[in-house]
Amino acid sequence: MKKLYIVLVVAIAASLLLAACGGAGGGGKDLLSAIKARGYILVSTDPNYEPQSFLNTEGKRPDNTKCPADALTTAEMQGFDVDVAKAIGDDLGVETCFATPSWDAITAGNWADKWDISVGSMTITTERQKVLNFSVPYYYTPAVIAVAKDSGITSLDQLSGKALCAGTATTYESWLNNDMTGLGLPESSIYAKAPAGVKVVTLETDQECAQAIAAGRTDFVGYVTSATVVDANIAAGMPVVKLGNPVYSEDLAAAFDKASTLNSDSLRAEVDKLFTAMHSDGRLSALSNKWFKADLTQAPTH
Repeated sequence: MKKLYIVLVVAIAASLLLAACGGAGGGGKDLLSAIKARGYILVSTDPNYEPQSFLNTEGKRPDNTKCPADALTTAEMQGFDVDVAKAIGDDLGVETCFATPSWDAITAGNWADKWDISVGSMTITTERQKVLNFSVPYYYTPAVIAVAKDSGITSLDQLSGKALCAGTATTYESWLNNDMTGLGLPESSIYAKAPAGVKVVTLETDQECAQAIAAGRTDFVGYVTSATVVDANIAAGMPVVKLGNPVYSEDLAAAFDKASTLNSDSLRAEVDKLFTAMHSDGRLSALSNKWFKADLTQAPTH
């Protein structure tokens, strides 16, 4: 009986050791396998970032969706990032679902496995690379300043001492604060310095800056964001104008949490492979032209 007990203890200990070695860092189940097993990939993105990603008010949630109850389906979202995320799901043979956490929660890493990947036009920066892994870029955008149409401002130097808006925890906020560490871009990608003495007002997203100006808010004269967002704001009839040339350029990629319980290396490799193929066969160019009326998938040569 004692001998049997010892054998049993040894067997249990061995099984626990094997289980410990089979976690995210070992040879056990990885994130890609888990996604395929459950039949859906949960992508974090912004529901208020037209034309990259925004709610489809006419979309109806399918009855047979595998998406969690608190996640959105591809029928309920639309935009460039949404189509790119859907392409990832299609490539993996699973349904694409969307989580919509705050931007600073996404860029901070340590997602606690609440979503699998971010496809939200995230700029690759050295600071973010401390907590996130990135795919190859899927497109590139210039960052620009937009001002209220009735502001009378026509040049960058006229913004000295004025207040400008940016989304919190964005590269736009870092640039306005002259935080080159936070911006984390190569010198060749930075074309201008922020105006001297500028006051920074932050809202949850930079799109909200444009919406605030349109609603009559006057405590800032303009905002910094992607040129694609400003173009969409102008097309939507918002009372803003683009000011001068781009101030820097961004390489935008999908992001993966380094603190994920399940290893995401194989998922990232699949996304890299897909993006490379979509660059080569023109699918990304077609999506860019569809949503931006321009091909932003080629690396800038500024």
